[in-house]
Amino acid sequence: MHALVFPGQGIQRRGMGGDLFEEFPELTAAADEILGYSVADLCSNNGDNRLSDTRFAQPAIYVVNALAAHRLVLEHPGRYSFFAGHSLGEYNALVAAGVLSFEAGLGLVRQRATLMSKVTGGAMAAVSGMPATRVESTLRTVGQPHVFIANRNSDSQTTIAGDRMQLQLAARAIKNAGAANVAMLNVSGPFHTPLMAPAEKSFAATLRACHFAAGHTPVVSSVTGSVFDPARAARVLGRQIASPVDWVRTVHTLRGAGVTRFEEVNGAILTKLIDGIR
Repeated sequence: MHALVFPGQGIQRRGMGGDLFEEFPELTAAADEILGYSVADLCSNNGDNRLSDTRFAQPAIYVVNALAAHRLVLEHPGRYSFFAGHSLGEYNALVAAGVLSFEAGLGLVRQRATLMSKVTGGAMAAVSGMPATRVESTLRTVGQPHVFIANRNSDSQTTIAGDRMQLQLAARAIKNAGAANVAMLNVSGPFHTPLMAPAEKSFAATLRACHFAAGHTPVVSSVTGSVFDPARAARVLGRQIASPVDWVRTVHTLRGAGVTRFEEVNGAILTKLIDGIR
């Protein structure tokens, strides 16, 4: 059984998308209309380093993920029994599953990115070579109240996030406690932490007004680690902004459902994480 998975923010890079924009001109034109600028130009040239700004990075990643998935689904109809996405990638999973249209998903992602960009003064860091339980216990010991677990990515990789100054102190303590590496991430805020609560609150009305269809293929949510229920979509997607991503639980759920093959669009970051989950 196959699952197709979608990465989130942090994978953005100049040149991503390649020939996908020319291959799918109608979807690309629809994206340009919604965004008010050329997504192909943004990805190809990254003028003013805009891909480092979450307002541009999130829509760009979403579009490239969607086009890449569209190509795979056309090439392999009926191949995928499940979809899942890490954080932002969950919107792509919902589009692939027929829960959201491409246009509706992009509209949500655009507003999500704008609201998240308004939460400033934070940062994120990836901790490698240390179990999540040890990372959590170290955070409790160092006593930095505005640093949190943001992503449980694999058995030995966890993302922490929070106030930038406190995060630097926490990162140093975690490295001293035995982590193999602590690396700052290419994001502009303390995503998936309680510090994002203002963005979650502002996004709620938009999510409640959006129509989420039943879909044709199950999606496993990276927030709950269970099969996504469109009836609870507004609550789950709102919660996602200020709550940790539990990718470990998501992968366990997919494997428990019978998935033995994972394919990834737009890179191989999630594939490496999946290989590190037992």
